Amino acid sequence: MTTPLPQPGYRWVIVVASALILAVSMGAIVNGMSAFIVPMQDQFGWPRGQIALVNFAGIVGLALGGLVMGPLSDSKGTRPVVMFGVTVLGLCYMAAAFMSVLWQFYLLFFIAGFFGAAAIFPPVMAAVGNWFFVGAGMAIGIASAGQALGQGGVPFVSSFLIKSFGISGAFGATGVFMLVTLLPLGLLLRQPPVAGAAQLKASAAEEDTVVPTKTVIVTMSAAIILCCTCMSTPLMHLVPLIQDRGFAAEDAGGVIFVMLLVAILGRLAFGKLADVVGALPAYMTATAWMTLLVFGFIYIDRLSTFYVYAIIYGFGYAGVMTGVLVSLRVLTPPSRRASALGIVTMFGWFGHAIGGYQGGALYDLTGNYTAAYAVAAVAGVLNLIIVSTLLRKTRRPQAVPA
Repeated sequence: MTTPLPQPGYRWVIVVASALILAVSMGAIVNGMSAFIVPMQDQFGWPRGQIALVNFAGIVGLALGGLVMGPLSDSKGTRPVVMFGVTVLGLCYMAAAFMSVLWQFYLLFFIAGFFGAAAIFPPVMAAVGNWFFVGAGMAIGIASAGQALGQGGVPFVSSFLIKSFGISGAFGATGVFMLVTLLPLGLLLRQPPVAGAAQLKASAAEEDTVVPTKTVIVTMSAAIILCCTCMSTPLMHLVPLIQDRGFAAEDAGGVIFVMLLVAILGRLAFGKLADVVGALPAYMTATAWMTLLVFGFIYIDRLSTFYVYAIIYGFGYAGVMTGVLVSLRVLTPPSRRASALGIVTMFGWFGHAIGGYQGGALYDLTGNYTAAYAVAAVAGVLNLIIVSTLLRKTRRPQAVPA
């Protein structure tokens, strides 16, 4: 009988703490601004494309900052870097309560992304993977499920905060909540124990490094910028789309909240699927699901239909980021994994920024969201074409040792 491979029990504390940290921080920086688009347009008279650039600035900061904060976490440890990022992010949201000029929001959210969110996402995701010698797909799925919860929960709660306290009050309350909740969670993060020979052997058995690392990084970077352009369009512009159909902000926020609650199950399911059928097939399945359904939001005009469609869409789209993260784990050697994660996710955040901005810009140009969601669908198709080339390379015949 095979003896189970010993793994540290504290790894599940790392997973839960990471999921909660990602829920609040990434929910705020990735698409937390979606609840503010229509209120800021009404209060300040700014076009939606210019308001969406606030989100663009934050995600560009996150993308660039990851190249700095990832290596810093490797040298200084996960906990101090994450604690610094949480503090910066919370203070930036509190400072946003006092802003009234667009360029101030752009600068502030770039700082929040570069020094705040970038000091959280790469270190936390790397920590989760490093604590698991085998079966990391499910663990990464759980951690990224926390992010899905936040991406639905933060806009949903923000809608109520804006209604009760106004735009400034909502920003300030969110910043205080970040500091009060995330700093204690950050204290739970620890460095993983040193792996023994058995753990290293088991971990190496899960890897598939037949494709050169440089090829993996280039291909995945090109793919992820397209899939995240597709993904971020409804994340940023589903709430405004529903409001344009005549429904209240709370109803619109409720739809995306339900969608991203279902996404929690989707991320868990696709994490397990990656462990069973392989990371790239799981990633392509999730991307195909998202691509086939994303344009359908345009044809909906009933709130109940939005809820049903968002549930179906949310389950499949949720597996995209899980698939990316698990794919990088199995396709890159440990010595270059952190660098690969920093580079590829940088292009992913660029895709998020592009998708969010093009949605607002094309709305301002055309007066509706049809063109924006069409661009999202085309980006998803191109992503599938690129990833399929990488899948074929990983499945090429290999020599069988005598």
